[in-house]
Amino acid sequence: MGVGLAAGSVRVRYLVYFQYLGTDFNGVAAVRGAQHAAGVQNYLEEAAERLNSVVPVKFTISSRTDAGVHALSNAAHLDIERRSGQPPFTPEELTEALNTHLRHPAIRVLQAFRVPSDFHARYAATSRTYLYRLATGCPRPDQLSVFERNRCWALQADCLDVAAMQEAAQHLLGTHDFSAFQSAGSPAASSVRTLRQASVSPDPASPFVLPQESRKLQFWSLEFESQSFLYRQVRRMTAVLVAVGLGALTPAQVKAILESRDPLGRHQTRVAPAHGLFLKSVLYPDLGSAPMQPHAPSESTAQKS
Repeated sequence: MGVGLAAGSVRVRYLVYFQYLGTDFNGVAAVRGAQHAAGVQNYLEEAAERLNSVVPVKFTISSRTDAGVHALSNAAHLDIERRSGQPPFTPEELTEALNTHLRHPAIRVLQAFRVPSDFHARYAATSRTYLYRLATGCPRPDQLSVFERNRCWALQADCLDVAAMQEAAQHLLGTHDFSAFQSAGSPAASSVRTLRQASVSPDPASPFVLPQESRKLQFWSLEFESQSFLYRQVRRMTAVLVAVGLGALTPAQVKAILESRDPLGRHQTRVAPAHGLFLKSVLYPDLGSAPMQPHAPSESTAQKS
């Protein structure tokens, strides 16, 4: 679990889960050299500087998110080398210390685990789930509760054809070349992905909407699950499914778009706004078969790979 180094110090690798509201950040990745922009990673590493590690602490992020995108639970690995005679942080101590030193209120560390020295937060993940929130019945942006702004895509339409959206989503399930839903700049060597979940469902009434307003507003959730996604794939798929819900596309056209493998086609160039998107979860395999989740802290779950 730890790597012995000079002078008796031990370097330990941890996996940490963390969440953030993405509104104030230039994405999750660190922004280097910019004076007026910062990523979530900048704040995490700034907090880690206070841990007095012998070597600088760098976070390796599991899942990159764009500016404005939120995360209910993202993950990263980091190495901490304490001075000789100082025991490694327990996962609980690390979680508390990072939260104590975080300077931005929109970031919170959820949980930490000790992991093997060759564990990689990005490549070891077996599942990533994204949630996209929609609101209908909002003709003007100022009609949306201030507590829901930047947390959903507010549509002017009063309703969506959800049955058609669900039918269209079925065409996306399975293993396909998702080139048609990939934005330029994707570093992926292959555009083939396996989409295990694509669902459209009503959300409960928002607790932040007044009763007299809730009669007009309806919230919806789109969820997508895969081992990995292409650059902006989720936001492009969401935009196409919303077009189906509004009657601008048919489910059959979504199938044709997928099969076209053309990212510049007339219907698939729109990208859903960043602020409606949430990274919901990142899962890793246990030493057995159960996924590792940030919901049940215990010493028995400290050694995962």
